[in-house]
Amino acid sequence: MLDILLTASVSFIITFLAVPVVLEVAEKKKLFDVPNERKVHTRLVASLGGVGIFGGFILAALLSIQGHLNYEFQYFFAASLVIFFLGLKDDLIILSASKKFIGQIIAASILIHLGGIRLDSMHGMLGFEKLPEAFSLALSYLTIIVVINSFNLIDGVDGLAASLGILTMLVFGSYFFAIGYQAYALLAFAMAGSLAAFMIFNHHPARIFMGDSGSLMIGLINAILVIKFINVANDPLVAVPVPSAVAIGFAILIVPLLDTLRVFSIRILNGQSPFTPDRNHVHHLLLDRGLDHAAVTLTCVSVNVGFIILAWFGRHLGPNYLMLLMLTLAFSGLGVLYYKRPRRAVLIAKRGERVATMQTTATKVVTLTKEKEAQSAAD
Repeated sequence: MLDILLTASVSFIITFLAVPVVLEVAEKKKLFDVPNERKVHTRLVASLGGVGIFGGFILAALLSIQGHLNYEFQYFFAASLVIFFLGLKDDLIILSASKKFIGQIIAASILIHLGGIRLDSMHGMLGFEKLPEAFSLALSYLTIIVVINSFNLIDGVDGLAASLGILTMLVFGSYFFAIGYQAYALLAFAMAGSLAAFMIFNHHPARIFMGDSGSLMIGLINAILVIKFINVANDPLVAVPVPSAVAIGFAILIVPLLDTLRVFSIRILNGQSPFTPDRNHVHHLLLDRGLDHAAVTLTCVSVNVGFIILAWFGRHLGPNYLMLLMLTLAFSGLGVLYYKRPRRAVLIAKRGERVATMQTTATKVVTLTKEKEAQSAAD
């Protein structure tokens, strides 16, 4: 237990000390996230918070995890470096979706083929047990890529991605600690400590954003932990065996994961790339209902906690019935949000064209655009 507390404390302190330095550098070098019609902020905000998160996390993890006893962690850290620098480059000079995808494939390959992070069994989900080699590889790549991107896509409101990351890390870390998987618990709590420190600067109104270097990193660590959780929790020999581990793993990540799967599906059905940006995420739906940033974050985290509790108490239903119950509740809630969504401007990027639907009330983005146009005309 002392190792857990020390690891979380070290990562917290390093990130807490690093973020102000990042803010100072961003201010001097003018490294800001510029608002546009899709983003919800209307002022310049530094976007390199991932540097502070990564620094605290990686140093605390390296100091606490004994690499000679946990050989696979060298590959976890290698994949983390790939994802961090991929995100950092995208924060500094925007990368194309294809280049980001290639980088994520490289990181996933390291985890799967060298780190042993892969889904070999569905543990009864949809009637599948042991998976064929090809299907196992395909599902492992898909899971890692989707989870990595899920925290990147949910990072649209002050404090949201960091809060959800803290929640998932605490849940996974607590479970691995309970069953004696100390190294995985330390990995989770190292990230939780860094995110807790980052939240001091990221709560609304945010002084800094985590950027892709931070959000992709959170997704990568969650991908490692959820796959490991699914693989070990179904083992009846572990200290705390968990029936329906696949469904419970999904519940732990349900808000970012389901939102990503939903928007990817909508974009593909509309003939768009799944990486085409839009304003169709769950946090956008909640903002359209009049909630502010803090309320959106609290709502999403509370819903995620609710599904984790539901999954835990419903674990004996079996993975199929439990998953069906959660999906029914989740899509019912989304349906209510869609049905009661106010009519407002929605910008849709489709095959390189922008289609604007007119609205009756002006948004901050429209107001900001008009002010810029008026200033340009005056100049």
